[in-house]
Amino acid sequence: MKEEYLHIPLNRNVEDERFELTVEGYTAFIEYDEKEQGLRLLHTESPEELAGRGVATALVEKTLVYLEGNNYKIVPLCQMVFAYIKKHPEWKRIVADDFLPRFH
Repeated sequence: MKEEYLHIPLNRNVEDERFELTVEGYTAFIEYDEKEQGLRLLHTESPEELAGRGVATALVEKTLVYLEGNNYKIVPLCQMVFAYIKKHPEWKRIVADDFLPRFH
């Protein structure tokens, strides 16, 4: 993660079911829903104003750290989160067991 994003807090917006990272007044987010088998990460979106600056990647990283720290198992249905975990396989440790075969 770029150093400039380290100090920016991740917000878990429970009401809207999304994780948010606000940079310069613009908010990138990951939509989720919580199921018995864990938390399903559905969609990542970053405003055009933040494109190409690594904000979405920082959001994914901060979200994974938060989820691991809170003992969640995840189902990464979002293409961006799935691709991030594929590139950083150490994060498979928090993927729900029944979803892991999709990484092979």
